[in-house]
Amino acid sequence: MWASAAPLSLTEDQRRVLEGWRRAPSTPQGLALRASVILMAAEGIPNRTIAKTVGVSRPSVLLWRERFGRAGPKALTRIEKGRGRKPSIGPEKVKAIIEATLHSTPPGATHWSCRTMAKAMGVSPDTVNRIWRAHELQPHRVISFKLSNDPRFVEKLTDVVGLYLNPPEHAIVLCVDEKACTSDYTPSVASDRGAV
Repeated sequence: MWASAAPLSLTEDQRRVLEGWRRAPSTPQGLALRASVILMAAEGIPNRTIAKTVGVSRPSVLLWRERFGRAGPKALTRIEKGRGRKPSIGPEKVKAIIEATLHSTPPGATHWSCRTMAKAMGVSPDTVNRIWRAHELQPHRVISFKLSNDPRFVEKLTDVVGLYLNPPEHAIVLCVDEKACTSDYTPSVASDRGAV
């Protein structure tokens, strides 16, 4: 049998933060659960009782106690790499779906729907939707959806979307949109009296 762990010591500021996370309706459930674990550990409740009460394993309670002991409340907000559900669709399948969306049309139709693409690629419509949203693809919107003839378009698109979703530390991502001028285009110049 395990010996009871000593109660965690919390500062008043730490206790206030954890109680706020536990009570706030906008707190993600995982963070509220981890805050509850630490608050219960601070009350001296045994780890196995905490685990049973909040519905996690005893090793999870030990893990969160140890992380909190090292880095305080900030440690509860971070999810370590390698945790969570692994992607079930590989990068090759994602690339194939993007390529097909950009460079082909289904038989007898003008554009792909998520259902026709899902059937053609052997995945679920939700998977196609997630991929299209992640890469900002909207094949049904003819006005704003432009195909690129660049053979490296998918590679470049993946790089740009990756920069926005996971920018390097201490970096700024800037975007310049290149638009063609039309004959009825009139440039405007800002002045202190408004646009001219």
